[in-house]
Amino acid sequence: MTTLTSSPPAAARRRPVPWTGLAWVSWRQRRGALITAVIVLAVISLYLLIMGLRIRSGYAAVTRCHPVSSTSCQMLTYAFGQNYYQNYGASMIHDIGDPPGVSALLLVVPVLLGVFTGAPLLARELENGTFKFAWTQGCGRLRWALAELALPAIALTAGAGALTVVFSWYMRPFTAQGLGKNAIQPLEFPDHGVAFAAWTLAAFAIGAFAGVAIRRTVPAVAAAIASWGGLALATAVFLRPNYETPLLATGGAPHNGPARLGTSWVLSSWTTGPGGRQVSAATLNNLVPPAIQNSAQANAYPDWLTRHGYTQWWSYQPLSRYGHFQLIEGSWLLVLSLVLIAATIWIIRRHTW
Repeated sequence: MTTLTSSPPAAARRRPVPWTGLAWVSWRQRRGALITAVIVLAVISLYLLIMGLRIRSGYAAVTRCHPVSSTSCQMLTYAFGQNYYQNYGASMIHDIGDPPGVSALLLVVPVLLGVFTGAPLLARELENGTFKFAWTQGCGRLRWALAELALPAIALTAGAGALTVVFSWYMRPFTAQGLGKNAIQPLEFPDHGVAFAAWTLAAFAIGAFAGVAIRRTVPAVAAAIASWGGLALATAVFLRPNYETPLLATGGAPHNGPARLGTSWVLSSWTTGPGGRQVSAATLNNLVPPAIQNSAQANAYPDWLTRHGYTQWWSYQPLSRYGHFQLIEGSWLLVLSLVLIAATIWIIRRHTW
């Protein structure tokens, strides 16, 4: 006698876990890291808000002072720059003993939040073997990976975007006063606009990829930090200066260039001789008389060079390109992040664990 076998009824088959359930589980598992990230962003934002109100109060006193050219108004303007822009750390340049600037702090926020959230995300699951249980609960590799990655990535990017809006509000009085206008400079650029959020997302994606590739939490964190740092350095040195063809300027005082370079990112400078060949700084020091080099007149040096057939050249990126550079950098960092996240999911789906 033979028995017939049949597949279980459709109703008896295990149904896939709904996305809402996966999102809830992801939140329960990652709420500690996400809450910590939110607290860090909230503390920095609160500091910026409190200090921003004090800065606006000081700036209001400057704008109310008339006439602007009077000695009292000039002293008030100088005191505003010293008491707020320098002492409260809006600038990257400080005297010995001063606390780290806000800009310096924001430089490390993306890598710390992104890497320390992204690297342990999957590495800890793979290291401890708990991923095997998740895959047997009607979840599957693809849905599990998407649920684990999507919520932290969106939350970190949104939080970083909100922080950079607060930072822009914080810096507005300095910008209006003629301070802090070098947002296109290498150390200032990543703290503003979409670049800040994009670098945070990139740090998260690098950390997640390193976690899956290495499958050990601590080595993955170290590798992700090193990779992010190398990428940031390569971007500032090689990529960002060439987003658009640099402009050229001539003339100006030595080591300063024309006045329009004051708010620009100067990439390089050189001097050409009467024959059009580049002349080294040592050669110029031997040619230009000491009286000219030490002259109190700002135009003495460039005037001497001009009279003797020498020309100073400056290669720079103007501040007017700041918005375009932000879009360029934000776009390619977003693409890189998506590629890394896709590669992370591909490894999870294809690897034999």
